[in-house]
Amino acid sequence: MLLSSMFLPPVLIKKLGCKWTLVLAMCCYVAFSLGNFYASWYTLIPTSILVGLGAATLWSAQGTYLTIVGNMQAQKTGQVGKDVVNQYFGIFFLIFQSSGVWGNLISSLVFGQTPTQGTVPKEQLQTCGASDCLMAVASTNSTRRPSQDLIYTLMGIYTGCGFLAVLLTAVFLEPVKDAGPEGDSEKQATPFWSTLLSTFKLLRDKRLRLLILLPMLSGFEQAFLSGDYTRSYATCALGIQFVGYVMICFGAVDALCSVLFGRLARHTGRIALFALGAVTQLACIVALLLWKPHPSQLPVFFVFPGLWGMADAVWQTQNNALFGVLFEKNKEAAFANYRLWEALGFVVAFGYSTFLCVSVKLYVLLGVLGAAMAAYGAVEYLESRKAVGPLAAARTKPAEEGVTQTKL
Repeated sequence: MLLSSMFLPPVLIKKLGCKWTLVLAMCCYVAFSLGNFYASWYTLIPTSILVGLGAATLWSAQGTYLTIVGNMQAQKTGQVGKDVVNQYFGIFFLIFQSSGVWGNLISSLVFGQTPTQGTVPKEQLQTCGASDCLMAVASTNSTRRPSQDLIYTLMGIYTGCGFLAVLLTAVFLEPVKDAGPEGDSEKQATPFWSTLLSTFKLLRDKRLRLLILLPMLSGFEQAFLSGDYTRSYATCALGIQFVGYVMICFGAVDALCSVLFGRLARHTGRIALFALGAVTQLACIVALLLWKPHPSQLPVFFVFPGLWGMADAVWQTQNNALFGVLFEKNKEAAFANYRLWEALGFVVAFGYSTFLCVSVKLYVLLGVLGAAMAAYGAVEYLESRKAVGPLAAARTKPAEEGVTQTKL
């Protein structure tokens, strides 16, 4: 995903359009589901590469498509473009994040047919949470491989959903052309190599360089919840059978908050929502550093994913809308950059997950959060100065003309 983000999205979107780029990319995901029917190095590594190639193009095409149709709808209704785009991203992420509910519910129900083992030993509880230094999960927690029949059942459901999604998109999604800012004709005539390198060319923009940390933060925080929280908190203290239900809580709150924040943005502005996301994530990180998980505190295991989902909803909806609004003339390259840096966040977070203690990972996440918010604040400051500049010039120009006429 990291490598394909650098080159593929602008080229494919230009050649195939958003609709058929989405269809092609979704086929890569179906291939990964098929690879899991017989999970081995020979099936999962090639299909994982396919998902990486498809992921960057799919997410870039999705962001570009929503930005275009949001602006088209705003023109029709006389609304502000960024407000409609915000709302569209909110609706999209409501549906997208609900996949965390349905997907985990399906897996929990299918694998829940396997009997689980008893209580967690006290010795293991002492190494759960922030104290975990990669020794927390014991074999007593039902980490055995499920039966092959259950695996076939689960992968059959997932693959069927994937085929259905490809079919629905290919048949019903309307193709769109960017009828946005002027210069579209210039875009059509852009040479192939220029399109190929457009992801890097956009890095000349100071605003984009400052915003790099926002998608990286998204990668870091998602990797922590899906990799470390599920292992060192939920599985360690409760057992692996609770992981699906914990992630359902995350997905449900994320989905509901996504549509809520998409609508709220037009009233509060994006700065207030970014502040809410930062404060929520900060509170979670500090609490996870201090909390000692225990099976008797069952509700708390669901509170953290819920709050994490609320913060993630801010990052997903507002980051995408922000990139679409700030880089409207270079949407494909902007969203390719977004996925590039988010993928880098995943790569780094999963890369160090095998040798760092959970407490260290939380401190790293805390540092990335602080740096990302500071850089975002700098971008908002630059944008406010840019907005004030023309207004100030407009005010001084008539005054200067008045002085000149007086002298004459």
